[in-house]
Amino acid sequence: MNASLSKLVGGKEGLVGLAVLAAIIFVALPLGVDIFRLNLVGKYLTYAFVAVSLVLLWGNGGILSLGQGIFFGLGGYGMAMFMKLEASDPITTKIQTTPGIPDFMDWNQITSLPWFWEPFKSLPLTILIILTIPALFAYLIGFAMFKRRVGGVYFAIITQAIALILSILIVGQQGFTGGVNGITDLKTVWGWDTRNDSAKYILYYLNGFLLFGAILLSKYVLNSKFGMLLLAMRDKEERVRFSGYDVSNFKIFIFCLAAMISAVGGAMFTLQVGFMSPSFVGIVPSIEMVIFCAVGGRASLIGAVYGTLFVNFGKTFFSESYPELWLFIMGGLFIAVVMFFPDGLAGVWAKYSHKLNVFKKKSSLTSATAIIDSTKNEGSKKAVNEIDVTNIEGAKA
Repeated sequence: MNASLSKLVGGKEGLVGLAVLAAIIFVALPLGVDIFRLNLVGKYLTYAFVAVSLVLLWGNGGILSLGQGIFFGLGGYGMAMFMKLEASDPITTKIQTTPGIPDFMDWNQITSLPWFWEPFKSLPLTILIILTIPALFAYLIGFAMFKRRVGGVYFAIITQAIALILSILIVGQQGFTGGVNGITDLKTVWGWDTRNDSAKYILYYLNGFLLFGAILLSKYVLNSKFGMLLLAMRDKEERVRFSGYDVSNFKIFIFCLAAMISAVGGAMFTLQVGFMSPSFVGIVPSIEMVIFCAVGGRASLIGAVYGTLFVNFGKTFFSESYPELWLFIMGGLFIAVVMFFPDGLAGVWAKYSHKLNVFKKKSSLTSATAIIDSTKNEGSKKAVNEIDVTNIEGAKA
């Protein structure tokens, strides 16, 4: 393996981890579950974008954000606005008082499309907005906070407050955002129906490939010089600052990158599910996304994906099997993971795989020792036999 590829995937161990995850996502799950369940898995994988971003931000940067739902929601609403405009053509909406605008605007007596909706008539421009607006918003928050050395629990509370404010704003501006119902009845992208089974398969695989792209990008960042400085900043921030580096710029950059990755997950969520609402922007979803990362292992990119799948599969199973108890069961599960497995699923794997490697090495060493002892014994027997033959021949002489 050449140096650049090793740097990208994280060596042989990282390559094996990616291969196993790819086999599960692209082969095992599509072959093992029906299209309804596969679409659910696709929804779970959109949350994994946020979990991966939190590994960058929290696990390696030491910056706990309780507001990643902000950027997930911005990406989701961006894609929803494009799809809603496509579904609101003058022919489809001819029964409205004002044809050609979204139905919730017509219900709220808005007679023309607001100016900030205009760019979402174009898909390329929508994709550009999905990538840039969350990053710009993260830059404004990061610049205001990190330049003043606001961090730790204070930063976590502030991001939580911003998530709450944004969700309240979306609900309050019902005529422009759809309010508490969100933006619904999303059907097509450039005329392509996203609701049939073949489209769901395509979106699932697209979602998986984009997730792997986010993981590889994150691995590249973490394995670079910037990644080493990020870890140093997490453990000894003052020492990094005294070494001449501007710590605030590092934090702003990683916060913006995490926001961009989360926004891609939000856009894919809208495509997979067919709607977007403020319930995915506020405090509760943001905290759940932190839990996904913590369960998988906040220092492991691949572990974050497994943690997201594990928690959401658990939520689905318990809510279907024990509808009255599933919240208590999931709460107990989270407490148990935090208490007994502080490094998450990735930490458990690392611990037991290390013990397995040690056991294999001991077994190999024992076998090698036995072979050496056997060789020595054979050599000793041979030497004794040679001495006996020599003595017998000497006595005959």
